[in-house]
Amino acid sequence: MSKIQGAIVAIVTPFIDGKVDEQGLKDLIEFQIDHGTRGIVPCGTTGESATLDFDEHKRVIELTVNTVKGRVPVIAGTGANNTLEAIELTESAKASGADATLSVVPYYNKPSQEGLFQHYKAITEAVDIPVILYNVPSRTVTNMLPATVARCAKELKNIIGIKEATGSLNQISEVIRLCPDDFIILSGDDFTAMPTVLIGGQGVISVTSNVEPRGMAEMMEAALAGDLEKANFLHYRLFPLMGAMFCYPSPAPAKKALELMGRIRSPEVRLPMTSMDNDSIDVLKKIMHEVGLI
Repeated sequence: MSKIQGAIVAIVTPFIDGKVDEQGLKDLIEFQIDHGTRGIVPCGTTGESATLDFDEHKRVIELTVNTVKGRVPVIAGTGANNTLEAIELTESAKASGADATLSVVPYYNKPSQEGLFQHYKAITEAVDIPVILYNVPSRTVTNMLPATVARCAKELKNIIGIKEATGSLNQISEVIRLCPDDFIILSGDDFTAMPTVLIGGQGVISVTSNVEPRGMAEMMEAALAGDLEKANFLHYRLFPLMGAMFCYPSPAPAKKALELMGRIRSPEVRLPMTSMDNDSIDVLKKIMHEVGLI
């Protein structure tokens, strides 16, 4: 497996008439790899994993692995708020040939820190595949604390890293301080991608990479190389676009942007997500013009 670092895309799942557009997904993967993306995450939040049924979820991961063909790591989203379901999805991802999995903190249930540890212990004992934790309390309610992350990193052999999406450099710093030196720290949002690398992280799992993979890849490579001037320049060039990706509930803006760029045929999302309203589309188009995407 290639090293997990740099700009990794949380890739959208394109739909046409309510069904997964398989050719559209394959085309997006080629676009990403051709433009410098260092890894693909299918079936993450941006991939609308919450509204894919199990058969679709497993098929999207399988299709991604088969399309990537080992050129970059495939980190399959396999999280669930039911530990048994998370194990089933993780087993399927391993069978499909994924390099690692991304396993979100169980949502809605509000487990204790001990419950989080036991959840990941059960997954790693059931399936022998590298697992990246995913902490996003704005969506899951529960915040996986740095001490719990460190406990998982030290006691569970397959826990190799975390996608940290609190947006808090304080929490990210504490995770880095407490975890082993080889533990992989990935920013979970684009706004903190560059500073996360500068304080010791390895990269980002990115929404913005869907539409500007080259720019995000170059920003991360500059940060990893210690080229602060270039990394800072790219951060601020891309900063408005990062905001535009959330000017309407995600992933609708990313999908609309990809349609405007001619990269997918339809921007449709699945309920309860809805397509962008006209005012939000105007905001998106303005920023895309400013950064030269359209």
